[in-house]
Amino acid sequence: MAITKEKKQESVVELKDLMGRSQAVILTEYRGLTAGQMAMVRNRLRPFNSRFMVAKNTLVARSLTELGNPAPEDLLKGPTALGFCFGDFQEPVRALMDLARETDILTIKGGLVGHSVLNKEGVQALTTFPSTNTLRAMVVGGLQSPASGFVGVLDGALRGLLYVLDARAEQMGEAAA
Repeated sequence: MAITKEKKQESVVELKDLMGRSQAVILTEYRGLTAGQMAMVRNRLRPFNSRFMVAKNTLVARSLTELGNPAPEDLLKGPTALGFCFGDFQEPVRALMDLARETDILTIKGGLVGHSVLNKEGVQALTTFPSTNTLRAMVVGGLQSPASGFVGVLDGALRGLLYVLDARAEQMGEAAA
């Protein structure tokens, strides 16, 4: 059944919106998945602020070029479903990789992060990155380290001054007695 030109334009607008909001887009081949398995994939991704949908390759390519991103033609062959990761992408990517192992039907083709095109190994490498909260903690720790070192130096200098004054007070007390 042919899709009307207006419906295609609506699909391109929706894809552009989803891609613009996504931190990462994972391209998968879903051939052979039943409707129940597709629902399972969507349900697994939903808690991670992600979405999984089937899209026509030509509409995906058009959406990418209109956004100024590269359209990976080698990844846009055969039936394609897209996993959109709107927040941290480690958990949704890990969930898709686990589902691919579980079902042996779902296949990870590659992905898009920003303007970069990733192959299957690149997508798998995304799961090894630390989460955003971990990265924030590392940055705060790095910023805090020099400040705490400076406070330690000041504390040591003041402590030394107090020891000198205390020793001098003891000396004065012995001389008076």
